[in-house]
This record gives sequence, C-alpha cells and structure tokens, in this order.
Amino acid sequence: MKKIVLLTLIAGLFTTFNASAQQDKSKRASPPAIVSQTLGSGAQISIDYSRPSIKGRSMNELAPAGKIWRTGANEATVFETSKDVSIEGQKLLAGKYSIYSIPGEKEWTIIFNKTWKQWGTVYKESEDALRIGVKSGKSKQFAEMMTFEIAKNGKVSLMWAETQIDFKVQ
Repeated sequence: MKKIVLLTLIAGLFTTFNASAQQDKSKRASPPAIVSQTLGSGAQISIDYSRPSIKGRSMNELAPAGKIWRTGANEATVFETSKDVSIEGQKLLAGKYSIYSIPGEKEWTIIFNKTWKQWGTVYKESEDALRIGVKSGKSKQFAEMMTFEIAKNGKVSLMWAETQIDFKVQ
C-alpha cells in the first residue's frame, strides 16, 4: 500500500512538472514565430523560432562573437525544406534542421544541424549537415526582437538589433 501511495505521489509530481514545462509558448518572454515561403523550384521552406529581445542589452551579451549561439531562444530554431535545396551554392537535403550560428563582426557562420527537436542550447558539431559563411551588415532599422524573413526569391534575412545577415536558398 505504501508503494502505491508513493508511486501515485511521484506520478502526480511528474505530471505537474511536465505540464508546467510545456506551457503555452505564446506567454513566453521570447514569443514563437514561423515564417515560410514557396520558392520558384517548388520547395517549401520554413523557419520556426522563438524571438528574443534586446531589452537594453548588447548583441554581444546575448550572442557572443566567436561562440556558438542557438540563433533564437527556447527550443532550437528549426529550418525545414520540403525538397533538396542549395544554400549559398551548397546542397542541403530535404528535411528539418536546427539552426545555430557563430556571430562575427564582419561575417557569421550559419550552421544547419541534423538534430532539430531539442532544447536550443544542446549542440553537437558532429551532427552538422552544412555550414556557410555570410557577411554581416547593418540593418535598415533597429529590430528589438530577432526576426527572420524569407523573400519569394529565396533570400533569408535574420535581423536583430542593428545587425542583418542574409543567405540565399534556391
């Protein structure tokens, strides 16, 4: 009998913890967003991410130069393509990938990692599917919240604070 009571208490605690861990994503400090686009090739691409805010901090505090960054907040940012695509001239097979990056002053490394369904801070280089180098520039306007955009021509833009990074998907 004591075992049943103990197991019931443990199950109840687990259920409570699990429910709070899977809270409504829209109520998080870094709200979720999804952008998608169908390219001329017919490939449907999408990016599912959480949008961190600057809140008076510097970009380097939140995404330190030269260090792996999860490129978003909360769960890993997910890039999905329905067909094989070329990103900055390099092939990426159809599927889902997490996006990580290594910020730099003049260039960022954008990383497409095979492990996509995970918390954003878990990164294993051995799971990288593709790495590309892209130039970093100044955005036209300040973006308090990190924002991805996908143009019809396949140009993907990441804007945050005064920084903008673009890469081409075909």
